[in-house]
Amino acid sequence: MAFDGLVIANLVNDINKSYKDGRISKIIQPEKDEIILTLKGPSGNKRLLLSVNPSLPVAYLTEDNKKAPMQAPAFCMLLRKHLSNGKITEVSQVGGDRIIRIAVSHYNEMGDLTEGVLYAEFMGKYSNIIFCDENDIIIDAIKRISANVSSLREVLPGRKYFIPEDLKKADPFKEISFMNFKGLLMIKQNSPVAKAISASFAGISPLVSGEVCFRAGADPDVPVSALGDEAFKRVHKSFEDLIGAVSKGEFSPNIIYDGDEPVDFCAIHISMYEDKLAKEGEDISAVLKEFYFAKESYSRMRQKSSDLRKLVATVLERTVKKYDIQAKQLKDTEKRDKFRMRGELLTAYAYMIEAGADKVTVNDYNTGKDVIIPLDKDLSPMENANKAYEKYNKLKRTYEALTEQIKQTKEDWDHLLSIQQSIETASSEADLAQIREEMFEAGYVKKRKFEKGAKRMEKAKPLHYISSDGFHMYVGKNNIQNDELTFKFANGGDWWFHAKQMPGSHVVVKTEGRELTDRAYEEAGALAAYYSAGKDSPKVEIDYLERKNVKKPNGAKPGYVIYYTNYSLTAVPGLDGLTEG
Repeated sequence: MAFDGLVIANLVNDINKSYKDGRISKIIQPEKDEIILTLKGPSGNKRLLLSVNPSLPVAYLTEDNKKAPMQAPAFCMLLRKHLSNGKITEVSQVGGDRIIRIAVSHYNEMGDLTEGVLYAEFMGKYSNIIFCDENDIIIDAIKRISANVSSLREVLPGRKYFIPEDLKKADPFKEISFMNFKGLLMIKQNSPVAKAISASFAGISPLVSGEVCFRAGADPDVPVSALGDEAFKRVHKSFEDLIGAVSKGEFSPNIIYDGDEPVDFCAIHISMYEDKLAKEGEDISAVLKEFYFAKESYSRMRQKSSDLRKLVATVLERTVKKYDIQAKQLKDTEKRDKFRMRGELLTAYAYMIEAGADKVTVNDYNTGKDVIIPLDKDLSPMENANKAYEKYNKLKRTYEALTEQIKQTKEDWDHLLSIQQSIETASSEADLAQIREEMFEAGYVKKRKFEKGAKRMEKAKPLHYISSDGFHMYVGKNNIQNDELTFKFANGGDWWFHAKQMPGSHVVVKTEGRELTDRAYEEAGALAAYYSAGKDSPKVEIDYLERKNVKKPNGAKPGYVIYYTNYSLTAVPGLDGLTEG
């Protein structure tokens, strides 16, 4: 996650645009390591969240609020005393690093106009919020750091605020010549190029340094010492161009998704993730809010569905083993006709078989070839024939029973695969409750789990998208929703889409009397591919037809349908052109 100097630069740029010369109207400290400043400007009020949680330091503008504690902490009271209704005179970034400096003019208790400076440092476990006077003398900090804790810098009232020399790196926003650039990197000549860039320049994350190398066409993992002069010049030019664009305020905040999981974010367009989806944000604050919410939401859903995943995996493993055993037993019944033919031949040639013989050679009148038939010498020829018929009949009964059993087991297997896919699509506890209910109804679990909680929950609803041509498209998130969507919600003239021969969601496109456009067909196909087991494939074959031609056999499992006349298209999984309804 790249909460780096470029993100800080973008955020500082946004704050200055709307709130320079604005005022701080309210200050709360909802968590021990978090401050929220309500900023008042010509464009309205917004809150600046500053969180120095060591595991997740972040800052962004938001309209959301948090509940303040009944009794404000001492640091919050101090900020209220000095900064409440103060005028924001300057918001800047310190040395291109992950530090925001907010200068505020305010009146002290004597009625004199003075200045206070709030430093917000976002450096992992060293993150801190420090309040200083106009001479950078520390008044207090949200985390006091004594000499016993850090030998580099004390953060205590009365001490001078400074950045330790050991932590200082080159400022990327200051003009740097090729020779200086090369000289800085050559200090770390045995390090990979990308790592050397991020280690040499303040606020440059591994993500950004990797992007610099990608744009320059250089291998980010090659040692600095092995980088040729021409490649060095390309990397320097790439670095200059990227930093130059940021210096001009040319930002492109976006989130990078790997499927449904947000994996990274940045204040610039990241082109090196060619196999992942980059989602543009309205501004850097919107990107940060969405990323951290989506990351938290994704992790939360993975955690809440872990028991269900384990349960489905266990039942699926048991079902696959059962299928393999049945398939092997079914293969053994393939020799049943051999025993039937033995019985027929022994009956036909009984007159020529000697009593007590342990085998007989007879001519098979079906093939014209001689065959050797083993005999039980203690039985008569007709008793041996009857024994062969009994073996044939037993294998025939086994074959008929296994054929039905293996069909049922394969249906269970397919159903469980569809349930696995449903878990991937689930976005709420209500979705998971429906899946648990489905597993109980199907007999995969003997005990109805979480029934009371499921009943209290709001009923889960299908996903809703609107195509670029204005068609409403709906996606079932599990088999129960698939059935309701297809057979209760959709009309006969609506269109139905599904990934061919693989687990996936039912996608219904409401026509509302209109004829679907070519683009609508393509977007619905891409939607069906995205919500299927083939979502990570480059292309997926999609079946589509009018809903009236989709049928559900009596007694079929949830989500199972049949159809005979359909069209097909090949779609690239994705949500391009669609907006959430």
